Amino acid sequence: MTLSRRNTIKFIAASAASMPAISAFSQNFPSKPIRWIIASGAGSSLDAIARAMQERLAATLGQAIVIENRPQAGGTVATNEVAKSAADGHTWLLGFNGPVAFAPFLYSKLPYNPLKDLAPVVITTSQPNIIAVNASVPASNMKELVALMKANPGKYNYASVGNGSSSHLTMEYLKALTGTFAVHIPFNGGPPAALSTAAGDTQILATVPTLILPQVRAGRMKALAVTGKTRYSLTPDLPTVESAGLNELKGFEAIAWNGVLVAAGTPRPIIDRINAAINAAMKEASVMERMKTAGLDAVGGSADDFGKLIADEAKKWEPIIKRSGAKLD
Repeated sequence: MTLSRRNTIKFIAASAASMPAISAFSQNFPSKPIRWIIASGAGSSLDAIARAMQERLAATLGQAIVIENRPQAGGTVATNEVAKSAADGHTWLLGFNGPVAFAPFLYSKLPYNPLKDLAPVVITTSQPNIIAVNASVPASNMKELVALMKANPGKYNYASVGNGSSSHLTMEYLKALTGTFAVHIPFNGGPPAALSTAAGDTQILATVPTLILPQVRAGRMKALAVTGKTRYSLTPDLPTVESAGLNELKGFEAIAWNGVLVAAGTPRPIIDRINAAINAAMKEASVMERMKTAGLDAVGGSADDFGKLIADEAKKWEPIIKRSGAKLD
């Protein structure tokens, strides 16, 4: 018998011997309160998702769910903390496009590898951004905004909910396609970004509808377009970016998605249990009502579904990020 064959047999035997221990460990999950680290600030759409499900998940899993908001550095601080946590399912991340799919192309020294250090659990929600402007900006649609930006390079600032977020890169995508320039002003979370644009300190913002629409109703901002391929159910009268009729914007799509992840190496039975609990929670009438009130539509699905989304988004946005020259170091 060759050395490599003996080593393979030893590895299989060792793995088989450890299976009962892993199974018993998984059956005892959760054995203590769960830390749910949110990669955005209090009052954000991610925060709303977690708090809508918090009570239901605690009842299902039999342990307290302790929510911690960590919006710093575009959500990479929260993501790194979960990536470096024990692989036992007791520390969750509610993350989004930025730190999970975009960050490897934005940071030269990212302290974690999303594909190697994190394990996807479930998609929670997915929705388009809305591109909006302060009420004083002389643009009422995307065609007028692009013309204004082309005529005034560098005059306008755009806010984002954080470096490397979908909010940030939606605008970088727009700038790259149209050859325009606006100054990026990042915030730690959605509420301060929306307030800045509503006050006129920044002039443009692309982010989720829940943050934009209250300011639009108050007359402080104007919504110009949604960034999905089709019109959005909450704003059926709002056109898509692509429908502006500009050749540069054909096929434009930039979706904000989020979901739950845990540290890589977490046993699959634990991941499956968390997945089942969250999928069930999102179907609860009370949770659905709270999400609807917050303007959120639940997605759900398997851990593999979420893994595919992350991989597909990374593949799509890598060339866009590189073309834009966006860097966060």
